[in-house]
Amino acid sequence: MLKWRNESALDLYNLAAAIFLLAAPWMFVRVNPTAAIDLRASGAAIAILSLAAIIAFSAWEEWVNLLVGGWLIVSPWLLGFAHTRAMHFSIVAGAVVIFMSLLELWLEYEKTHLGPGYEA
Repeated sequence: MLKWRNESALDLYNLAAAIFLLAAPWMFVRVNPTAAIDLRASGAAIAILSLAAIIAFSAWEEWVNLLVGGWLIVSPWLLGFAHTRAMHFSIVAGAVVIFMSLLELWLEYEKTHLGPGYEA
């Protein structure tokens, strides 16, 4: 049975970033075909991982999301669509995904290693 965790809200934010990435190529009048493929593929990967983390959390899903977010930040230069509007969408979405993934990993670490009776 599906059990909602407080940290699942962060997966919803990642899912929103994925939907944004999937829709981003349609927001541009003339988008670089390479950028469109990259944004759609990265958005699909983030959406799948976020949905999987909502249904059955595992830390590896957040680590893969972290890698996909890093890819989004460096891909404009590696794939040749630097200095375009798609680059800005890619970098911002990558930074959001990285932040949310790191935050969720940190919260899960705190919850499992410090326990419920931890007093600072």
